[in-house]
Amino acid sequence: MNPLLQTIENGLLKDVRFVESPNKNNRPYPTDIRLIIVHGISLPPDEFGGCWIDDFFMNQLDPKAHPYFEEIHNMEVSSHLLIRRDGSVTQYVPFNQRAWHAGLSCYDGKENCNDFSIGIELEGADHIPYTDEQYTELSRCCQMLIQHYPLLTEGAVIGHCDVAPGRKTDPGSSFDWRKLRQLLSRR
Repeated sequence: MNPLLQTIENGLLKDVRFVESPNKNNRPYPTDIRLIIVHGISLPPDEFGGCWIDDFFMNQLDPKAHPYFEEIHNMEVSSHLLIRRDGSVTQYVPFNQRAWHAGLSCYDGKENCNDFSIGIELEGADHIPYTDEQYTELSRCCQMLIQHYPLLTEGAVIGHCDVAPGRKTDPGSSFDWRKLRQLLSRR
């Protein structure tokens, strides 16, 4: 058996930090996982590190901690994975459940991308280059997911901007799609 396949068990990546977000529900078709959506997030904007992303996905963001948090603290969102600047990974939602990451979205004529996608957040911003560690870990995670879920392919790894054009721009112009495609092709 391929060793990458053994790294996902019961919808969870083995050996990564798991912080279970309440912002999830059941997928309408649990085996219909055909898309990986890459996002970018920084809280506060353009700042990295700290507990704010965890707090946001756990509905515990303190609106008094930063002016921007007053705008977003009531939002109920989540992602399956977060890859920090140093390459460390946190999982918030099991892959077999629906995370609330894409919002109003459409891909290949099918709406509600949360139903059939896996969301991976990268700690970053549209205009700040992502780190080599993030590309390496994103590639590794995507390879595991592609091998584990039969409907996923390398071509099904896209940006949030691709499913919500005009509404979302992440992962942004600083994201190097060519670099990710090269890493994915090396498996």
